[in-house]
Amino acid sequence: MPSPAALAADRLSELDAFLLELNTVAADVILPLFRADHGLEDKGGVRGFDPVTAADKGAEAAIRKLIAARYPDHGVIGEEYGEDRPDAEFVWVLDPVDGTRAFISGLPLWCVLIGLRHQGRPVLGSIAQPFLDEIYLGHAAGSRLIARGQTKPLQVRPCPKLTDAVIATTDPEGCFDGAELGAWTQVRAAARLARLGCDAYAYAMVAMGKMDMVIEAGLKAWDIESAIPLIEGAGGLVTNWRGQPVGPDGGQIVIAGDQACLDEALVALKRSAK
Repeated sequence: MPSPAALAADRLSELDAFLLELNTVAADVILPLFRADHGLEDKGGVRGFDPVTAADKGAEAAIRKLIAARYPDHGVIGEEYGEDRPDAEFVWVLDPVDGTRAFISGLPLWCVLIGLRHQGRPVLGSIAQPFLDEIYLGHAAGSRLIARGQTKPLQVRPCPKLTDAVIATTDPEGCFDGAELGAWTQVRAAARLARLGCDAYAYAMVAMGKMDMVIEAGLKAWDIESAIPLIEGAGGLVTNWRGQPVGPDGGQIVIAGDQACLDEALVALKRSAK
């Protein structure tokens, strides 16, 4: 079986263009519901309030419909509607509204996450913020930002010292257990600046060279897979808390723009790695 790296350039270009179409149909569903009556529900769960809206469900349904029409042999894994042929050669991994808490609060920090696996490995992904008219998209050939009619390449910035780093996580007290919170606190104490509550938008900021590291735990595949090709295409790294490649089920994740900075953070994170 050929490796994912063997994906032909013309096929990758075709799928890249299709990914932009998927972002368009998602935005068409979501934007009319942002800062409007979004039909809020609570999915519950082990971490308490877990909101889902008509935007989450409608956007994922629209994305799935277009995939089924264009590529009926492709699989789909989505947060709202589960798995459909997850062992297919090509599998789309969807989080239609990452950051639903920001969405229902009227904050433009939520994102549409769409990733593509080829033979089990992430090869193409986008992080979009439709309200800001931004799509961050990447693969092995490079990453780019498409915003307000312009396109520009994305590149992480050098930051070899953790003491110079701008880092982020979503919610330390809500997303980390005791040992994980201790590890985050240690890294936070060393870093120059930390920002909270940005969800996947922080990933895009690492790709853009505005942030240096994002540390998360308890992620699902749809929370992270779209970011892997984007960050790597911009010259960055995505690992688990042991410094190893991210598995198909998510988990404890570090996104970094500089290997040396990542290595410093892993000294603390490895002690709480699962």
